[in-house]
Amino acid sequence: MMAPNTSALSKLSDTGKTVADSAEDVRGRQVKDKDGEVVGKVADLLIDDRDRKVRFLLVEHGGFLGFGETKSFIPVAAITRITEDEVDINHTRDHIAAAPGYDPELVNDQTYHADIYGYYGYAPFWSPGYSPRGFPG
Repeated sequence: MMAPNTSALSKLSDTGKTVADSAEDVRGRQVKDKDGEVVGKVADLLIDDRDRKVRFLLVEHGGFLGFGETKSFIPVAAITRITEDEVDINHTRDHIAAAPGYDPELVNDQTYHADIYGYYGYAPFWSPGYSPRGFPG
């Protein structure tokens, strides 16, 4: 049985806080899939208020000039590499496109988070098997 998640998640941009090391702030960087294809860009980081850790990337993808653009949460456990310009993840572009849709109303819904983690094949951040992998902090 999983321990209850008592953290609330917030977009870093809404908190008035910053990442301690500005080199680790990946907002605005391109996201590339495991085949090197551009998925989109990191629009924001979702942090939990209890542990002050990044839990999800909020990635914008698709669309043209901001129209028709969609957003997805991608668990930080999916990150395989971070460079000055990009964030590489261990999933395909098609897999990300078919992920549970972004819903700002569900930012703090544990079932929604569990569904996203399950879709990507990772343990939720509140469970004993969680591993943040490639993201600092």
